[in-house]
Amino acid sequence: MARSPCELCILLLAAAATFIYIQVRLFATQSHYADRLAQVEKSENQCTSQLRSLIDQVSSQQEKIVALEEMKIHQDEEHVHLKILIQDLKKRSVLTLVNNNVVPVAAVVVMAYNRPDYLQRTVESILKYQTSVALKFPLFISQDGINGEVKKKALSYNEITYMQHLDLEPVRTERPGELIAYYKIAKHYKWALDELFIKHNFARVIILEDDMEIAPDFFDYFEAAAKLLDNDKTIMAVSSWNDNGQKQFVYDPNFTCWDDWVRLKEGHRDRQFIHPEVCRTYNFGEHGSIMGQFFRQYLEPIKLNDVHIKWNSEDLTYLKEDGMPRTAYKVVVFRYKSSRRRIYLVGPDSLSQLRIQAAAPHLTTEQS
Repeated sequence: MARSPCELCILLLAAAATFIYIQVRLFATQSHYADRLAQVEKSENQCTSQLRSLIDQVSSQQEKIVALEEMKIHQDEEHVHLKILIQDLKKRSVLTLVNNNVVPVAAVVVMAYNRPDYLQRTVESILKYQTSVALKFPLFISQDGINGEVKKKALSYNEITYMQHLDLEPVRTERPGELIAYYKIAKHYKWALDELFIKHNFARVIILEDDMEIAPDFFDYFEAAAKLLDNDKTIMAVSSWNDNGQKQFVYDPNFTCWDDWVRLKEGHRDRQFIHPEVCRTYNFGEHGSIMGQFFRQYLEPIKLNDVHIKWNSEDLTYLKEDGMPRTAYKVVVFRYKSSRRRIYLVGPDSLSQLRIQAAAPHLTTEQS
C-alpha cells in the first residue's frame, strides 16, 4: 500500500531526530571519557613527578648514608688513635715514675659526681700540699656519670689523671626504702678501686670525696701510715677521719653504707682501722647524696688539723700489734696520761672494768 508524501516526511523527520539524538549521546559519552582520560593522564603525570621526586630523595639519602658511613669510619679511626695516645700517655706516666726511681706511696683519687664547684675547692686544697710530693702521691679524679661541667673541670687540671665511670643499669635495692644513691656510690667505688689496684697496679689507694679539704700534714700522715700497713697485717686501713671528733650520728637502718659493711666480721676479718686524734680532712659538703642531712649539726663544727706534724719522725710503734687481741672494728685505743699503756674500749663498761672510770676525763683519744 503506497504511503502518502506526508507520512514519508514524518518518518524522515523521526529518523533524523533519532540520528541526531544518538549523535548527541555519542558526543556526550566521548566528551566524558575524554575528560576522564585527561584526568588519568594528569594523575599519571603527577605520579611520575612524585616518583621522580622520591627517587631524588632516595638518592640524596643514599648520599647522606654514604657520607655518614665515611664519617663513622673516620671517627672510629680517631677513636683508635686517641686510645693509642691515651695508652702512650699512661705508659709515659709510669715511665716517669720509674725513671725518677720513685715508687708511689699511694694513688689519691677524688670521687666526683655532679658538683663542679665542690670539686674545684677540693682539688685546690689537695694541690696546695700535693705538688711537692706529686711523684709519691699521683692524683686521679674519678667521675661517676656524664655531668659536663664536672668533666670540664676535671680535665682542666694537667697534673691530674681523669677517669670516668659510666653505668646505666637499673639499681635493685636489697631492702625496701634504701637509698639508690648509696648503691650507685658503691658501684663507682668498686670500679675506681679496680682501676687503680688492678689496672694501674698501685699498692695503696687514698680515697677522697669531692667535698673535702685536707690538713697540711695529710700526705706525711699517710706516708708514715703506709709503713704500719705494710708491717702490721692486723690493720685493715688508715683513715684521716676521727669518728669521735663528732657527736653521735643518728643511725638509720634503711641506709646501706660502707661503714656498715666493715662492722661485719666478713668485712673487717678481725682487722683494725687507725684514726688520728684530730681529723686530717674536713667535710664541707652541705649538698649531696644525703641532701645535707646532719651537716650543720654534726659535720660543720668539726675541727680540721692546722699543725704540720712530721709523722715520719714520730715514734708510732705503740700502734703496732703486740700480742694484745684486737677484737673488732671501732676498738678505741687510748693513751692513758703520759704512759705508753694502751687501753682497749670494746664496750660501754670497759672503763669501769679497768677501774679507771674517774680518770676518764684525762684520757686523750687515738684509734687503732
